[in-house]
Amino acid sequence: MPISRRHWEKKWRDHKSTLKKEYFKKDISLEEKLQNVPSGMLRYQWEDAVRFWNSKKREDRERVGTSSKQKQKFTHTAGSKSFACELSSSQKVGRLQLFDIAHRKKGGSPMTSEAGEIMEKLKDKKAEYETIASTDSFVNLEDIDNRVITEVLDPETYGQIRFQGSSVNQTQYFGSSSQQYMPSGSQAQAEVQRVRDQIAQTQASTVEQIAQPKAKAASREAEVQRKYEELQLQLRAEAAAREAEQSRKYNELQLQLQSMMKMF
Repeated sequence: MPISRRHWEKKWRDHKSTLKKEYFKKDISLEEKLQNVPSGMLRYQWEDAVRFWNSKKREDRERVGTSSKQKQKFTHTAGSKSFACELSSSQKVGRLQLFDIAHRKKGGSPMTSEAGEIMEKLKDKKAEYETIASTDSFVNLEDIDNRVITEVLDPETYGQIRFQGSSVNQTQYFGSSSQQYMPSGSQAQAEVQRVRDQIAQTQASTVEQIAQPKAKAASREAEVQRKYEELQLQLRAEAAAREAEQSRKYNELQLQLQSMMKMF
């Protein structure tokens, strides 16, 4: 059996991780790290690797990876074994059943509370579709799993299908027309309404985003106007005080002149 590309990709990642741990993460200076070239590796290759590991670009990429991992709410238990191998090594199961198998611990409990919630949503949605299928001949019973997964877990990522391995895409799985991927009969109206709701939410969000800068601008304008009026009042008060002081000094000078006139 030929070795897959995924196998070599993992080997390469493991090799880089080993090099980084044994040579780069040593408590020595950067120059010493550059000089400590691992055996079997060319100097320029090692220098490129060390400079990348020591760069801000690597820090940013690591930060993004850490953040993405923290956002991951549940993981499967298939380990390094692909979903395609999981399918081929056991009895034929549906996509929903495979999701359930691959997201439970050995004891049978869900991997996480989030995984348990997803399982319940998948179960409820499937029951809803099966009820509809009993009265709507347009609903394809064989396609219920696909519809349920799309609605609960969002549409498939372009170029791959959940639980089918990395080499299976939408055209291979659903066919060139992908008709079974589309809702029909009584579900068409529900799908149209869902899309309309999404558009309405997007529009509301856009309006809010546009309104926020306008509100901030109006607030800034009001603050500038308030400060301007305060400054005007302050200037008027200062002008009135200066005028009063000048008037007082003028009156004092007049009294002094009158006093001097009396002396003569």
